[in-house]
Amino acid sequence: MPQSLSQILLHIVFSTRDRKKLLQSTFKKDLYSYIVGICRSNDSKCYRVGGTENHIHIACTLPRTIAVSKFIAEIKASSSRWINKNHMNEEKFYWQAGFGVFSLGISQLKILTNYIDNQEEHHKEKSFQEEFKILLDKYSVEFQEEYLWN
Repeated sequence: MPQSLSQILLHIVFSTRDRKKLLQSTFKKDLYSYIVGICRSNDSKCYRVGGTENHIHIACTLPRTIAVSKFIAEIKASSSRWINKNHMNEEKFYWQAGFGVFSLGISQLKILTNYIDNQEEHHKEKSFQEEFKILLDKYSVEFQEEYLWN
């Protein structure tokens, strides 16, 4: 086969450091657009970015030329530099050290994008920590609670 092809769909989740509520509604849409741009510049198709004041979800493809951890590191580093450069917060902005990333099939994409679109409503009842543990269970990821939060 003369070319390499892939279609690996990802659900990426990460929060602000210490889950501080620093993602203000005044710049969230611009931040989400910026993250879409980061994905595109890495040859990833971004289907959706959304979240709340303390975390985001990204539905996108994994670029075929970069490891998932490098891709997520690029998203986090570039977006935090953008937030800090544009003085979006009074204090220096940081994402949490870790992340969650889950694979899904194309038939699950619509469900995921709807889920991301409804984050504000969803989090009227559940905290980020509760949601993240539910996602870990849903995707059958084993974890130890004492190492889950930084």
